[in-house]
Amino acid sequence: MKALKTIKKVLIVTFGVIYFSFALVMTVLLLNFNDYRVTVFGETSLVILKDKVSHEDFQKGDLVLVEEAAPENLQVGETVFVYKVDQMSKTADINIGKVGEVNVDNQVITLENGDPYSLKYLIGRPTKVYNDIGTVLNIIESQWGFLFIVLVPCFLIFIYELYALIVEIKYGDEVDVEE
Repeated sequence: MKALKTIKKVLIVTFGVIYFSFALVMTVLLLNFNDYRVTVFGETSLVILKDKVSHEDFQKGDLVLVEEAAPENLQVGETVFVYKVDQMSKTADINIGKVGEVNVDNQVITLENGDPYSLKYLIGRPTKVYNDIGTVLNIIESQWGFLFIVLVPCFLIFIYELYALIVEIKYGDEVDVEE
């Protein structure tokens, strides 16, 4: 019987450590959102491709690590990510394209398709792609995902621990019947 209690405690502690580590990582990802709801760590942005894209290297559901790039270091034909900002709703989509021209003096980058973007909307160049991880991360980083995956279970654990404390105070330490 004591062996089962020990195994139960080990499993609960292991699950707790894994769960709270997961919750901490998700919280850090959410706290590092920029103005366009993209997680940024230093010079690396975690871009989740939420929509179907017309690029041969990327597809919907990919997580792409995008490294900041200095405008003067960009080469014509190089793939870059840029924010396409809607000034009215203050939201941004992410576009992928190949550099057509960079005008550092006017702070403008033009993609091969002719679309001009201000350099302040340049995210950078892709460094790594993780297929299908973006879909999972998108669900977890959503408001509802974070609520049901992190906050609700934490609240339930808190309620259970509060209940256990009240029972402990009210009834004291119960002695096992077998002892």
